[in-house]
Amino acid sequence: MADDALIHDADGGLPRLIAIMARLRDPDSGCPWDIEQDFASIAPYTIEEAYEVADAIERGNWDELRGELGDLLLQSVFHAQIAQDKGLFDIADVANTISDKMVARHPHVFGEENRHKTAEQQTRDWEAVKAAERAARKETGTLDGVALGLPALLRAVKLQKRAARVGFDWPETSQVLNKIQEEIEELHEAAESGDPAHIEEEFGDLLFVMANLARHMKLCPETALRRANAKFTRRFAYIEARLAEDGRRPEQSDLAEMDALWTAAKAEEKR
Repeated sequence: MADDALIHDADGGLPRLIAIMARLRDPDSGCPWDIEQDFASIAPYTIEEAYEVADAIERGNWDELRGELGDLLLQSVFHAQIAQDKGLFDIADVANTISDKMVARHPHVFGEENRHKTAEQQTRDWEAVKAAERAARKETGTLDGVALGLPALLRAVKLQKRAARVGFDWPETSQVLNKIQEEIEELHEAAESGDPAHIEEEFGDLLFVMANLARHMKLCPETALRRANAKFTRRFAYIEARLAEDGRRPEQSDLAEMDALWTAAKAEEKR
């Protein structure tokens, strides 16, 4: 049973959090909801918390970031406690595993290698170490080990990076742009066919090539889309605010008026 003094110690740090989770998962005195959870049921919360960390960073809200990092840390502790309950591993094993990995992947810091390498040399070394790790896990295919649970755009970029390492890549960005035009034309044809499955396939192909363009332009498509979402939200809020001045809501307007207000919002941002 976790020590009550530690659980109520405001300065207990990580040991306190571990003790709290152990108590929550205790079969006799814990929380019924926490006891019922498993890796799969908690995984969606883990993904959600990671995005909330990214959102706090994007908005520059550092007080909120502290809380969101705590929520994400709780997810790691939760998964580790489930594993400990199953006799698989515990939080110390998790910390030791990542520590071993970081030491192994930074021989220029923790080993005998020269620290004064270019960023390109360090990237090549990093990829070589990761390739050796994949080989040790018997992941022999070029695309093996790219997590299925990643957001689709991010996974597309990672798949494309792997393929590029073995030479399967367009050498010029202009070739990617040409491919995008080709995919747009194919999407037009699919739309005219009216076949939903065909339309979805061609739409997916277009998104995949757009992710490839982001990679060639050294952009993160997830970040770009998040910022586009934020811009859309900001400008639509402007439309709502202007309409509210007349006591109206968007559904009491029309597309022409809202489009004009959208243009005004863009102009306002450029001042």
